[in-house]
Amino acid sequence: VQLQAFGGGLVQAGGSLRLSCAASGRTFSRYGMGWFRQAPGKEREFVAAISWSGGRTYHADSVKGRFTVSRDNAKNTVYLQMNSLKSEDTAVYYCASTPVYGGALTKATDYDYWGQGTLVTVSS
Repeated sequence: VQLQAFGGGLVQAGGSLRLSCAASGRTFSRYGMGWFRQAPGKEREFVAAISWSGGRTYHADSVKGRFTVSRDNAKNTVYLQMNSLKSEDTAVYYCASTPVYGGALTKATDYDYWGQGTLVTVSS
């Protein structure tokens, strides 16, 4: 299973970015997907998750109303639309895949495959 995240970059505070994560190696539509991030000197934290069908989404309180997770099962891709970016959103963003059904999919331990990460830097 391979997950490749891309779309990161440098953006000014208040700006937007869309991250993408392309998956291969197993039937994408059968698995939930999540986004996590890790800022320098901090632990990895949950950002957003989406169920296998896309029918359920979850967002961390810190990004709710600004970030939106979505997926296109025909393209084996999950997205994270990030709007109104803040300097505290600066981090490496990772996508991950989970075989877990149900629940809010917020725990990193629920995920069995991870992408390599893409750096998002928000300048103030």
